[in-house]
This record gives sequence, C-alpha cells and structure tokens, in this order.
Amino acid sequence: MNDDARAAVFHDAAPLSARTTADGPDDAHLVPPGVDQATVDAVGKLTAALEVVEQARGMLYGFHRLTGRADNDLRDALDALEAAGHDELARAMREDLFGRNVLSHRWTFQVVEDYDDGYWSAFRRWEQEARDRLLAGRRHVYEAQLKERNRTHGRPGHEARPESGH
Repeated sequence: MNDDARAAVFHDAAPLSARTTADGPDDAHLVPPGVDQATVDAVGKLTAALEVVEQARGMLYGFHRLTGRADNDLRDALDALEAAGHDELARAMREDLFGRNVLSHRWTFQVVEDYDDGYWSAFRRWEQEARDRLLAGRRHVYEAQLKERNRTHGRPGHEARPESGH
C-alpha cells in the first residue's frame, strides 16, 4: 500500500459505503478527521500502558485465587497433621497461619478490591477520557494502523476485519 493509499485509509472517516474497498479498517478504527499521527501514537502508548495494567490485574486475581487455594490446601494439611496425632503443631499452625491476612489488615479479596476501586479504575477512566477527547472515543486506532502495515493484503488469513455479522 503506498503512502497516499495509507493516508486515505487511516484518515478517511467517510462511511464504508463511500469507500471503494472493504480491504482496510472499519470506520470504528479509522483516525478521525483532523487528528495527527503524533496524537494517534500517544494514545496508542496510553492504551498499551492500560493493557499492562489489565495484565497486572489478571495477575493480582491469580494471586488472589492461588492464595485462597493455598489456604484450602493448608486446612487439609492441618487436618492430616491432626489425624496423624500431631494435634499441638496443627493447632498452633491453625491459630497463626490459617486465615491470616496476607498484607496488613487485608485478605487478598480486599487487595483486589482496593486495586480495582483505585488504580485500575482511575487508569481506565483516564484512558477512556483521552480516547474520547482525542480520537472520538475510538479504540485501537494505532493497532489498526499497525495491522494495515504488517498484514499481507489480499492473502487469506490476513483480512482487514471480520466478515459482516461475525
């Protein structure tokens, strides 16, 4: 795709019916009129940062689930220690370790809730605000450009977008 064609695809907000080809991003992923490439790049970086935050959140939920699983496994181990006649050790561990806060005054669900209500929510809100102000609310505009640059046009498996209705 030559530079003129790329510019038309990426900065043309005309409806799909007005375009001559469906071999490019859909309207929701085109650069809005009047938006420069530096802005698209900057919002793309912000979105990429949000994606890292989303991944961190997933890891935090993994931490939450694994810690809960460990506590359940600990309970089973303590029951086994008692069944094996090690009541005093099992009792001491149960009192000190089982159900213990993982961080100061917090179980993992409270850590997850604090993250969700604070950092994660604020990050998502600001990323949305930037897209609303700068890209007419459009998502993944930078990535749509990247896809256009990297895919092999006209080759099966390299289509610009899903077929309508999919």
